[in-house]
Amino acid sequence: MHLLLHAPTLTIGLFLLLAVALALSFEVINGFHDTANAVATVIYTNSLPANAAVVWSGLWNLIGVLTSSGMVAYAVLALLPVDLVLNSGTGAGLAMVFSLLVSAIIWNLGTWLLGLPASSSHSLVGAILGVGLGNAVIHHGSFAGTGVNWGQAGEVGLSLLVSPVAGFLGGALMLKLLKRLVRKPEMFSSPREGQAPPLWIRAVLVLTCTGVSFAHGSNDGQKGMGLIMLILVGILPGTYALRMNTAPEIIRQVQADAGPAVAVLDRHAGGLTLNPEEATQELTRYLNYESRISDRTFPALAAKGRSLEARLAKARTFQDLDPKDRARVREDAWLVLDATLKLDRTGELPSGPEREVLRAFERHLVRATQYIPAWVKIAVALALSLGTMVGWKRIVVTVGEKIGKEHLTYAQGASAELVAAGTIGLADLLGFPVSTTHVLSSGVAGTMAANRSGLQTGTVRSLLLAWVLTVPVCVLLGAGTFALGLYVLLHVSGLG
Repeated sequence: MHLLLHAPTLTIGLFLLLAVALALSFEVINGFHDTANAVATVIYTNSLPANAAVVWSGLWNLIGVLTSSGMVAYAVLALLPVDLVLNSGTGAGLAMVFSLLVSAIIWNLGTWLLGLPASSSHSLVGAILGVGLGNAVIHHGSFAGTGVNWGQAGEVGLSLLVSPVAGFLGGALMLKLLKRLVRKPEMFSSPREGQAPPLWIRAVLVLTCTGVSFAHGSNDGQKGMGLIMLILVGILPGTYALRMNTAPEIIRQVQADAGPAVAVLDRHAGGLTLNPEEATQELTRYLNYESRISDRTFPALAAKGRSLEARLAKARTFQDLDPKDRARVREDAWLVLDATLKLDRTGELPSGPEREVLRAFERHLVRATQYIPAWVKIAVALALSLGTMVGWKRIVVTVGEKIGKEHLTYAQGASAELVAAGTIGLADLLGFPVSTTHVLSSGVAGTMAANRSGLQTGTVRSLLLAWVLTVPVCVLLGAGTFALGLYVLLHVSGLG
């Protein structure tokens, strides 16, 4: 039973509002942790008053979100169980969305109350893995990890692990470089209570704060945007399944690419053909973690390519398609994109000119289906800014005073933020989610080590404990809340 077909309009509206509200709440709490790091140095060093710093940071978060590519948003969504993504408007799909948001929110609020700069990215990834494992047990009776995209999870996990190391080493090296290039001793002194630094130091710190804020909005903001898009596509596929303002020439290009792509896939199909339903089943199977390519994988991709070509042949714009066809085009495109990426990652995609034909088809599909509406970007940016205004103080004190045995100097703050902005910006260009919290706090620790200021072992131990526990705790929370949410939606609300 599909929610969109059988639930009353009022119920659909309530679920939509609740789900979007939870996603924005996650971003507000993200502001407690991550955006607070961006303003920590300018507030702690008295370079800007707290209110001005928050507004300035919020503005550049907004600019970062609005100019973001969306690559990180869809990289996060690629971690989700395929069968739940394809049915995100069902009770199971809604249970997935609610459980991963509630799990991440619970952990983030708890660590914020303790003043620990824990990672919103880690908590969300952990919750997604928990939902995937819970879905595998409930629907497949297996602990083997079906439904968890471990290939994508490995890439995301590597980016989350490498980025703090880059922050630590980069912060240390940047401080040493500043000591060689800047011969003004005031740059390397600690701030005095209530006293602003010289104007040129204030300008440097405001500039680095701007860089981190922009990079944070561009990367972290996309996680909430991706979840909101999942909600919108699941509940209102007729409106949000496709980029409705896609230019007719791009739609024609997708259709034109489909024919050569299908020809390539048919050459590797061994003469086998599948109908659309069989193709969906095969590609869903293949995209599960433990599943490998079979003699039905290429025929399934060819069937989806033919389906896309046929549906788009009757439409000059996406407005010409009826809502059900828009949802089917989105489903077919999602399966083709994910399966093509997995084949490419495992080296099983055809090589040479054939690979280029398939990748061209993939690129135009991305342009037509992977997008973020402007209102979603603005809502997420405002939520991040609100979170910073409400909860900045706990994290600012931790970053400024509790990581090192000596208070943060102007140079250390600038070094950590320069490295954080660069690291996060690079990850955004590559489409990898990273933790602003981990990169910046690691950068501060690196500057303390380079300056031989010493580290407060109690704080560092607590930070490391929070970092180590975040993923496993959120895996358990995600699996538990998914099972509970599924029970409520199926047995109490009667939604399937």
